[in-house]
This record gives sequence, structure tokens and C-alpha cells, in this order.
Amino acid sequence: MKGKTVLITGASRGIGAEAARAFAAEGANVVLLARSRGSLEALAGEIGERALALAGDVSRFEDMEAAVARTVERFGALDVLVNNAGVIEPIAHMAEADPKAWGQVIDINLKGVFFGMRAALPVMLEAGGGTVLTVSSGAAHGPVEAWSHYCASKAGAAMLTRCLDKEYRERGIRAMGLSPGTVATEMQREIRASGINPVSRLEWSEHIPPDWPARALVWMSTPDADEFVGQEISLRDGAIRKRLGLTDD
Repeated sequence: MKGKTVLITGASRGIGAEAARAFAAEGANVVLLARSRGSLEALAGEIGERALALAGDVSRFEDMEAAVARTVERFGALDVLVNNAGVIEPIAHMAEADPKAWGQVIDINLKGVFFGMRAALPVMLEAGGGTVLTVSSGAAHGPVEAWSHYCASKAGAAMLTRCLDKEYRERGIRAMGLSPGTVATEMQREIRASGINPVSRLEWSEHIPPDWPARALVWMSTPDADEFVGQEISLRDGAIRKRLGLTDD
């Protein structure tokens, strides 16, 4: 990854922040995008001169387009896009869900992924290729109580990855999804506080650390993961964990 440039959405905390550290540790330039500038600037300061912090909202296409433009202006290229930004609040049963809040989750989790792809593609195609990684979820493939917005948006994002692969693999675009399982992040605290469905009752020790999906995202950006292009990789898969050296020790 040395000298490559990676744009990460939702980079202010959790998987996004750990991914930024992991890519930077491998020599990549990292562009950090999120709505909270303060957290981003602190992380950029920690990483150093190869990090660029940009405040922006993935649910606004103009923000994603501007972020890609600033990335190319600063580092001269965009090699990897990590669509990580996602929300789960407000957790609610469908008959009680606020329609506007429900739609805002779709705007971030689904439209935000498309906006990232749409903004990055012209740059990547002109360069002859690039990698687009989208953080998925087991919720993309099965219903979870009170998560209708999250399940629907993640299912849509998973299909966007497959569409991207179908349309642009032959032009050098490597599209993949990563389903990390439950991760010890702020989102899990929100889930636990809801008290709804079995996921909220998991013990904290059952969640994997956020550096595991971060390390997986770095690996997925390399040729060693080419056999998985167009697919969704799950960190629940013991063979994948073994391949990446991820253990509970």
C-alpha cells in the first residue's frame, strides 16, 4: 500500500478510524471523511502529514464529489475508496418508526455508498482501475427485529457492490464487501442501549476489536485478495480469520 491513496468515509471513530491507522501503517496516504471535524483533525494529527481530514456528509453527493476532488488535488490519485460510514439509530419497530429518521438512515447507509462510488469512479476509470470496499453486515442477508432501516440499507449496499463489479470489473475496478460481524464500537453501545433483539444482549467480550476489520480492509486492497473480487467477505469465516492471522489471543 506504500504510496497509495485511500479515502475512508465515517473515519472519525470505530472501524473507520482504525482503518485509517492500519492503511497509514502500511505507507498509504489516507483521506478521512466524516461530519465531525474535531475528531478527524485529532486523528489526522496522530497519523501525520500523509493524512488529510475533510468534513463532509456522505448523504450529500456534492460533499463526496468535493472530497474526491480534494483527494486528487492533495495526493494526485485515488486508489481505494472505503465506504464505511453507517448509522443504526433510531432503532424502532416498523409501526413506530419515524418516517423521516428512517429515511435518513437510507440516505447515509445506501445513498451514501452510491454517492461514494459515483464520485470515485470517473477518477479510478481514468487511472485504469481502483478498489472500492464497502462495509456490509449480516443484516444485509437476514431480517433483524427493529432494524428494518439498517437491514434494508445494508442489503441495498451489498447489491450496489455486485452491480459495480458486474459493470466495471473488466475496466479494473475491484469491488468487494466486508461483513465484519459484531464489532466493539460505539454503534454496539447504541444497540445495547436499545434493549431490543438478541444482538443488544450480547456480552461486550463477544464483539471483535475494530482493528480486525481494519486489517481485513487493508488486505482486501491488495492483489492477495483478488480471488474475492465481486464477493462479500465475512470475518465470521474461520478460514478468513486464519488467513489474516486474526485470533482471540
